[in-house]
Amino acid sequence: MRTIRSILGLTFGFVIVSSILAAVVAAVAKRQMISSGTETDNEFDLVTIFDGTDFASTAPAFRRGSVLTWYGGGQIDLRGATLDPAGAELNVRALFGGVQVIVPETWRVEQRMAAFLGGVSDSREKIEAQDTGPVLRLDGWAAFGGIDVKSEPQRDEFDAESPAAASA
Repeated sequence: MRTIRSILGLTFGFVIVSSILAAVVAAVAKRQMISSGTETDNEFDLVTIFDGTDFASTAPAFRRGSVLTWYGGGQIDLRGATLDPAGAELNVRALFGGVQVIVPETWRVEQRMAAFLGGVSDSREKIEAQDTGPVLRLDGWAAFGGIDVKSEPQRDEFDAESPAAASA
């Protein structure tokens, strides 16, 4: 019994120390990692640490994007973008946070995502996607967080446009 308590104590201590260390590393990284690209750019790199972001692309020929959320989250809305004829790649990484990737329901999306103590999902309605044309390739991972591909943004219950907020 004493051995089990020792193992549990060491495990709990390790989790606490690693969490504190991860938060310190994230704070240092926040000063060095910078987002680049605007809504109209065909390529962008977004970094969100201890914060959130809502990014809506209107790129005329979207080719490549990268998203990193660390102790944060956000929405990447690609419904206003047009895929490059050769297709596009979006690398999404979520660590202790979450990302919603919003795409038109007719886009073909290929996923190569992994999750560790988190989740990755595609919650779009399954309709007939185009058989030909460009493909959005999603790569990335979620650790202690999640990534969700949707065709409509999720509304918060306190969103000003929601019926609950309108009746309050």
